[in-house]
Amino acid sequence: MTDRNPASAHRSHRHHWRRDVVELAAMFCAVAVADAIANLVVHGPRGPVLLVASAVVLLVTAAFHTWWARRHSHAPPPRSTAPTDPEPLPSTSPGATAAATATATASSTTLWRMRTTVRDEPGSLAALCTALARNGVDILTLQTHPLPDGGTVDEFLLRAPQELPSADLARAISRAGGHSTWIERADPHDLVDTPTRVLGLATRTALDAAELPLALRQLLGRCTIHSIPATTLSGRPNAGSDAPVEGVLEATVMRLRDPSGGAITVERPYLPFTPTEFARARALVELDARLGPRVPRSQDVLTLPEGNEITVRRADGSDRPAARAMHDRCSERTLSLRYHGPVHDADRYLGHLLSPRFGRTLAATTASGKLVALGHLLWDGDETEVALLIEDDWQRRGIGSELLRRLIAMAVEAGCDSVYAVTQASNTGMVAAMRGLGLPLDYQIEEGTLVITARLDATPVSSRLPYELPYEQPRELLQELPHEQAAPRRRP
Repeated sequence: MTDRNPASAHRSHRHHWRRDVVELAAMFCAVAVADAIANLVVHGPRGPVLLVASAVVLLVTAAFHTWWARRHSHAPPPRSTAPTDPEPLPSTSPGATAAATATATASSTTLWRMRTTVRDEPGSLAALCTALARNGVDILTLQTHPLPDGGTVDEFLLRAPQELPSADLARAISRAGGHSTWIERADPHDLVDTPTRVLGLATRTALDAAELPLALRQLLGRCTIHSIPATTLSGRPNAGSDAPVEGVLEATVMRLRDPSGGAITVERPYLPFTPTEFARARALVELDARLGPRVPRSQDVLTLPEGNEITVRRADGSDRPAARAMHDRCSERTLSLRYHGPVHDADRYLGHLLSPRFGRTLAATTASGKLVALGHLLWDGDETEVALLIEDDWQRRGIGSELLRRLIAMAVEAGCDSVYAVTQASNTGMVAAMRGLGLPLDYQIEEGTLVITARLDATPVSSRLPYELPYEQPRELLQELPHEQAAPRRRP
């Protein structure tokens, strides 16, 4: 229903009679003209000829009008000035189209991570954004880290033109008011937003206590992590292990209390830590402390060639009594091949070896639950060491080779480029197990000590029954101990 305005309705009613008068006058004129033509035709001398001529003129006029209308009125419309649709492309999936777009974008742009410090005042961030826009730089993510002195550290993930060098980018930021600017290349993995990354790290830490140092490494970027036990191997208090509960932040160093005892020190000399980063790291440590000791409880049951079954699982500090009992059953030669030092000190290494802060340990147990073998994957600075200890009665049965394959698979998951084993040249069992991996090996002999290095950039070695972890481990972990704490002998 359409609403009508009363005023317009009144005007329509008022002018209705005028239209009627005009139509009536037109009708009278038509009648008069028709009567005049009729009299002319009927009473004129050439009436029939005039009538036929009029009919012919009307037919010609109608035919001409029809031809003109068909030639002009119904012609195709002129070419539109709007953009025309492109020719159809071959059918492709949305994923392929997105991948092609991402590839084209990546080939012409570069991802950068940038931090800069500005005064905490209105317009400071806008000046930075304007400077980036003038250089054709796209801001993908932005984080702000307030500082106690009133400044703010702004952290950007940027997509910049490939031809724009980092020096020009830094100069543009400096002119916009930024100082203490730090820039480094980024990769597509950095596109994950910070809350999502932190939640993922918290999940990994909740699943495994050994993930805390690795999670800190992923959270804070390139840094060095020192796990310092509360006491040395000789039982004396360890220097630097008395971190307060709330932690300490000192520019490029933060010290946090390790829930398992001692302290965790994180150093990043190239970039000072912000209070925001310190709060995030402390929250991860508090989560680890609340959850207590824990390791993944998955395990595999293997059948040895002679028919005996063994169970392979992760080991931790709770296995120390069983590991010590295995040491008591091992011969002095077996212990000396493993520890390369005084046999009576072997038991003192177990706390370090079974601690989740310094690596991963696999245990092999019999059907009755007796522990008969240990395999260690130990973080040694930016290198990784593998070590095996097999009880005498269970040697030469394939247990060592199986543990070694699983340790190598874990090292591959962690992103290690290589692993090394320190043994004696007379330890033919360890040499045979390393050769059985099928990986490129390097040998180094110094004063009877043999160092075998396996390069993992070749085809990864998988275990007969892979030891599955519920998460993907990061690539690197830099852990160092005081010289007195370096329990097993390292690379000579």
